Amino acid sequence: MLYANTLGFASPAILLFLGVVALIIFGPKKLPEFGRAMGSSLKEFKDATDGIMKDHDKDDVRK
Repeated sequence: MLYANTLGFASPAILLFLGVVALIIFGPKKLPEFGRAMGSSLKEFKDATDGIMKDHDKDDVRK
């Protein structure tokens, strides 16, 4: 089945297809750079959302 499973993760076939497409588009030399950039962007996004949640929790405690 080529659809997302019930846990919200893509199936291995979809991940393999996306990997091949990324390899074709970015090439083997740029793919590691792209992966690092995506990883650091994801980390910054998670840090920002964690900070927002902590601020929100502090506001709830004050009320």
